[in-house]
Amino acid sequence: MSDNGHPDQRVLVFDVNETLSDLTPLRTRFEEVGAPGDLMPRWFAGVLRDGFALTAAGAYADFASVAADGLRALLPGVEEWGGDVETAVRHIVDGFAHLDVHPDVPDGVRRLSSAGFRLVTMTNGSAALTERLLAKADLLDDFEALLDVTGPRCWKPASAAYRYAVKEVGVRPEQALLVAVHPWDVDGALRAGLGGAWLRRGTGAYPQAMSQPTCTAQDVRELADVLIAAQT
Repeated sequence: MSDNGHPDQRVLVFDVNETLSDLTPLRTRFEEVGAPGDLMPRWFAGVLRDGFALTAAGAYADFASVAADGLRALLPGVEEWGGDVETAVRHIVDGFAHLDVHPDVPDGVRRLSSAGFRLVTMTNGSAALTERLLAKADLLDDFEALLDVTGPRCWKPASAAYRYAVKEVGVRPEQALLVAVHPWDVDGALRAGLGGAWLRRGTGAYPQAMSQPTCTAQDVRELADVLIAAQT
């Protein structure tokens, strides 16, 4: 654990993919279409790259479209792969609808909600899939808003995405704390005027070139420890 969050930051804006959801089962989806499971992280990184690039160029496409295009580019290059591309694309992308939250998420979320924090989500993906994920974990009632980038039509880490999120819940940027596993997301939130909580989830050091997080925790359960302790 590191520094506590600012006591005025009562709105917690959660990223979804990898922060709340565990993407590991998507590896199995790759294997089920005859591709190596270890292609999943490479593909997901490429989806983020292309979404960021579109935003940087002033354009926009939704997550599912970018994800599908990434698979269409990646799968035909797999050695000795002879599957049907469109069937494989549908099978892999459909996997997002069947993900679970990380094991630490339910306890951490419920404790934060019970402590009076306002919880919202903001994803580069789909608010509909976020709703399905949280409903499956029986956490839907702990969140007051489920947001995605179809509103601002730009992907995080563009500042407009974070400002859209805080505007939707009626607070100023400095009253909100973005919670994410990705350093680029934390950095983007900080540059937009929010606080930023980084969840390590077993990864290495936070990049020195990026704005340093307001607070750091291993997972959502430990984040609840940090933020609740800061209230007392």
